[in-house]
Amino acid sequence: MKIAVVGVCASGKTTLVAGLKAAGYDAYNVAQEHSGIHDFWAKRHPDILVMIDATMPAIHKRRVVYWDESRLAVQHKRLADARAHADLYIQTDKYSAAEVRDKVVSFIKEYKKQKTKGDENS
Repeated sequence: MKIAVVGVCASGKTTLVAGLKAAGYDAYNVAQEHSGIHDFWAKRHPDILVMIDATMPAIHKRRVVYWDESRLAVQHKRLADARAHADLYIQTDKYSAAEVRDKVVSFIKEYKKQKTKGDENS
């Protein structure tokens, strides 16, 4: 099962992907926020699409950035298709990296359970 992670810069994509890989999941980061191709996230046909997000105050707490809300707005525009198709969206400001990872892992487990039930009922 392939898990694609998209999100704005400094939302925690790299950290989340590393945590998911460490937990045994096939996860990868999609740099959708840098792509003008609206469905760039779909290129590798993920089974689950996770979008994470962050506000400027949270981004500034995480790292030094030399851009402002206008650039964040551009990233959100580039991520609009991914957000519309995301299986899971998490606004990460109030969560630790471990909490975000745990939320995604719980979602994946529930997703697999539901998919198994659906396959049994087919």
